[in-house]
Amino acid sequence: MEERSRMVAGGNLLQAHTWKGLLETSGIEVELRGEALLGGIGELPVDLQNVELWVSESKYELAKAQLESINAEGPPWRCIKCQEMNEVSFELCWRCGRERSELHN
Repeated sequence: MEERSRMVAGGNLLQAHTWKGLLETSGIEVELRGEALLGGIGELPVDLQNVELWVSESKYELAKAQLESINAEGPPWRCIKCQEMNEVSFELCWRCGRERSELHN
């Protein structure tokens, strides 16, 4: 079995699944780790509340370039309903689900 490398870690499950989907459509197999532990937020130590994306070492540089390309597309946008900041690739607010408004980017 090929060694794996950690790409990113964070507490945003929706963003982790978005990145996973992007990488998988590029032919990069992704493993999510820590997803099941998010139900324990508030009860578990902060360092255990991360969702991590892991990829094979041979695909690491390609995966890194893919994730950097989505961050280079433009600035994040602020939801007009809940004021949450969202990644440029999100069409819906990750917090409240409101559709992106081009007037409030």
